[in-house]
Amino acid sequence: MEEDTINLDPTDESSQSSVSQSHRLTRIAAYSFVLLSIFAVGPVAAQESVVCNADRLPSMIEGFIQLSTGLGIVGLALVWQADSLLEMFTLNPEQKKGFKRHKRSALKSAIVLLALGPLYTVAGSVMGLPLADCVNLVPW
Repeated sequence: MEEDTINLDPTDESSQSSVSQSHRLTRIAAYSFVLLSIFAVGPVAAQESVVCNADRLPSMIEGFIQLSTGLGIVGLALVWQADSLLEMFTLNPEQKKGFKRHKRSALKSAIVLLALGPLYTVAGSVMGLPLADCVNLVPW
């Protein structure tokens, strides 16, 4: 019987070919996305905003953003306190490092959560997005 083996040698021609092919496909997809977004956004942006013309939709979107941001901040506080409590009763240094990493990642998530609304509001008004004109996404 003959066994199939996988050659993981980086100097192998077939693996270099497949890597360059995947890079080429990724590059083509990125260029296609950029071109499509440039030419397809123009006609959509020229239309009347359906979101702004709806009765209570802008206030519902604002309420959802404020609610999700508030719950995210409460979640950060709970995770931070739980990690701090568990860190105090842990003797293993590796577990303490894990809790500190978890606290840092929770803090990064909260910062992103707080920054996305204002960032979208500023970037949306600069780019002329219709949602940014009628919906206030700043959670405070």
